[in-house]
Amino acid sequence: MNKRKICVFTGSRADYGLLKPLILKIKDSNNYDLQIVASGMHLSPEFGLTYQEIEKDGINITKKIEILLSSDSYSAMAKSTGLGIVSFVDVLNELSPDLIIILGDRFEALAFAIACYFLKIPIAHIHGGEITLGSLDDGIRHSITKLSTLHFTSTEIYRKRVIQLGESPERVFNVGALGIENIVNMKLLQKNEVEKIINKKFKDRNLLITYHPTTSDNGDTIKNLNELLKALDELNNTLLIFTKSNADSEGRKINKILENYTQQNSDKTVLFTSMGQLLYLSTMKYVDAVVGNSSSGIIEAPSLKIATINIGDRQKGRVKSSSVIDCLPEYNSIKKALNIIYANEFRQKLKNVVNPYGVGNTSEKIMNVLSNFDFKINQKEFYDLSF
Repeated sequence: MNKRKICVFTGSRADYGLLKPLILKIKDSNNYDLQIVASGMHLSPEFGLTYQEIEKDGINITKKIEILLSSDSYSAMAKSTGLGIVSFVDVLNELSPDLIIILGDRFEALAFAIACYFLKIPIAHIHGGEITLGSLDDGIRHSITKLSTLHFTSTEIYRKRVIQLGESPERVFNVGALGIENIVNMKLLQKNEVEKIINKKFKDRNLLITYHPTTSDNGDTIKNLNELLKALDELNNTLLIFTKSNADSEGRKINKILENYTQQNSDKTVLFTSMGQLLYLSTMKYVDAVVGNSSSGIIEAPSLKIATINIGDRQKGRVKSSSVIDCLPEYNSIKKALNIIYANEFRQKLKNVVNPYGVGNTSEKIMNVLSNFDFKINQKEFYDLSF
């Protein structure tokens, strides 16, 4: 029997880090030929040329497709999406994959999914059914769900929501989150190794901070970021480890502010364009909390028993563990949350945190489902719930 060609799409450091365990399993399988299409932020010098991380992992990138416009606006996101559809069609016709794997909810992923849909290539979508009210991602995520044939959700609640969107239960599988697998299986760096790489010594207190644009907040992103920096500025003997924002609207503005802030506070800050999965998770292990509005604070941090200060609405709607503290993007609310994470009662509670996103065997579950998938697109009927 001929090997099935599985094409994995990755558009950023974030989705690649999550997809890596699954990519390696497909690569090592005797049943599949792996194809990798890298696009979006991976190919941008502004965002660290992170496609190089894929190559360092010994994974061959089949095609690199540049679609990202160097602009910080919603118009640029829309135009990049259109450019992506045009570019991806040619690549897909050339590669002729039997199945596409897409994770998440970014605009470049939507462009790839649209191209696949018109070319009648089945899509397996990972992390569908989730809600993030503070960003444009919701509409993108649910759109990819409707374009996809196979669905791998990270909780049972999300599985039910994908079915609510009209997808047949027999094609929707709750497999947990891939991010947990990296924590369970990756040999994380020792504390002194992390300090050597980041060129900073950990202090009495340490925070890992990522702040992305809240793409539905009508222009308050920079105001909210400044509220966060104001609260952080008052902390004593605290190392602030920042990672830059993504390529959403106003992401570049955020990064410029962070560059200025860290230059002015070099004694207590360090800034990374991209840390890579190993360094990021290793650093997370040794900090007191993940701060900002990244999904990693919701999905991965609880597995390390690390607190999360989740600011604003970007992740609003996600299933959260008891280690996550939600706060408003305002100085007083952020300050209150910072006090809570150091309270003895909360520190004790962290020891018993259970991560609702699984135990770290997600890629194995996905591979088991793929082994029984016929890789053909039949006419999808809308699955109605009982009314």
